[in-house]
This record gives sequence, C-alpha cells and structure tokens, in this order.
Amino acid sequence: MDYIDYYKTLGVEKNASQNEIKKTFRKLARKYHPDLNPNDNTANQKFQEINEANQVLSDPEKRKKYDEYGENWKRADEFEAHRQQQQQQYQYQQTENGSDFSDFFESIFGRKTNVGGRNRGSTGYRGQDYNVELTVPLREAARTHKQILAVNGKNIRITVPAGIANGQVIKLNGHGGVGMSGGLAGDLYITFVIPEDDLFKRVGNDLYITVSLNLYTAILGGEQTVDMLDGKVKLKIKPETQNATKVRLKGKGFPVYKKEEQAGDLIITYSIDIPTKLTERQKELFMELQNLH
Repeated sequence: MDYIDYYKTLGVEKNASQNEIKKTFRKLARKYHPDLNPNDNTANQKFQEINEANQVLSDPEKRKKYDEYGENWKRADEFEAHRQQQQQQYQYQQTENGSDFSDFFESIFGRKTNVGGRNRGSTGYRGQDYNVELTVPLREAARTHKQILAVNGKNIRITVPAGIANGQVIKLNGHGGVGMSGGLAGDLYITFVIPEDDLFKRVGNDLYITVSLNLYTAILGGEQTVDMLDGKVKLKIKPETQNATKVRLKGKGFPVYKKEEQAGDLIITYSIDIPTKLTERQKELFMELQNLH
C-alpha cells in the first residue's frame, strides 16, 4: 500500500487538535463537494481524498494507529496480537514457530535488528523511517539557526546549518518510528524547501540581484546603494554605465554549506530606468543633446 499523508491531505499539522481537524474538513468539504462541482472530476477526487483522511484523523483510535504504524495502520490490531503471541512464546521458550512470526514482522517492517548482540528473544524490528519537509526562507537558510520540528506530536529541536540547499535531505538517526520488541528506532529524513526570494536569485552559492539605476547616474556616474543578505553596500557607478552592466562582489553571496567562512559571489545587474512624464523644458534639453550628438 502506498503511504498517504492524511495530515498533508487536509493541510493540518500532525499535532492539530480534533476541533481543528473538524473545522478544516468542513471548509474543504464545502469547497470540493460533488453537488457543488458536478462535472469536475478533479474536485470529486479531492473530496474523496479529504473524506478518507477525515475518517481516520477524526477518530482518536484510528488516528493513534495511523500515527504509530503509518501505511500499515489497518493491520495494527493484527500486529499487536502477533507481537503478544510472540512474547508469550519467548516467555515459555517455545521457539519452534519463531520464524513464522519473524516473517510476519518483516513483511510489515522489513529489517530486523539484534540489540546488543543478545539472543533471539531480544531480536527486535526496526521502526519506520519518517520523511518530512521543512520550508526555510532564503535569508534564514543563509545563517546557522535553531528550529523546532513537530513530528508525530513530538517537538524536535534541530540546528539548520548555514548554506542549506533547496531539496537537500538531512537524516536524523533514531528520530523515526519506535522499534518493536526492542528494535532500533527508525530515522527521520528532512527535505528542505527554500522558496524563491523576492530580491535574490540563488544559483549554487552565488546570488544574483537586479538593481535599478536612474538615467542621470548611469550617464554622469555617482553612487548606488545595493542590498545584500546581511545589510547594504554603497557602490560607485562609473560614468556612461550601460544597461545590463554586471558587477561581481566576491564573497558576498550565499554561505558554503558548513563552511560559513566561505561564500559565493553577489552578481549585480544594473537596469537603467528611462524617465517618464518629462516636462516640456526637459524634452527641449534632451532634444538639444540629440542635436549635439
């Protein structure tokens, strides 16, 4: 069975209250209900998905099983029964059918682990790996900082290193699902999502920015203030600067991952603004310049 993230389907956090889940479902149901979208197959499919998610998450018992077993939540009772039966067999040293139960556990959880080199009675089954996405704005991704990540109702404090890339995955050992029968916990895989910034475009560790330059400064020269990630810088403009002129500031770009003392470059492209709403006198002056030229 393919894993369906019911929390993502409804658009709620994993620690959302029952009341929040109820309100969110009602809002989405009104939007995608088939009666309101009779000829919209996409809306009808969406309604089925949110309805399925609500049936699980609105039921505390089903939600508990889903949080614990993920895509295998429907087999939770079956698994618990087998686990109890296995433990009883261990207690009475009836190991002749142990392989059958191991096959059952492995069919659900895959790998098995031997904890501390102990005997078969201590052999456990590794917990499920979790995958989450964490959205970090570009400017925050440029500095090392702490964040709280909610996973299955638990808050995990993580350190986000400066220079993290969009789509980069970091693994946290032992922060996944709980192991069974003494097995190791699964791992947590965090995929970082860094949205486009309103000023800067990131390419590798280089940053690109387009800066407007008025016509008079471009012709006569002067100074121009330019934004950087960590402040502003005042640059000298050469006379007769052309449109689309590029200037590179070494080491003023994005930090290199886990090497904050190193950074890419900031590449500035000047875009010359043509003045509008000229007065008659200004037009006359431009015409004089044209004639002189």
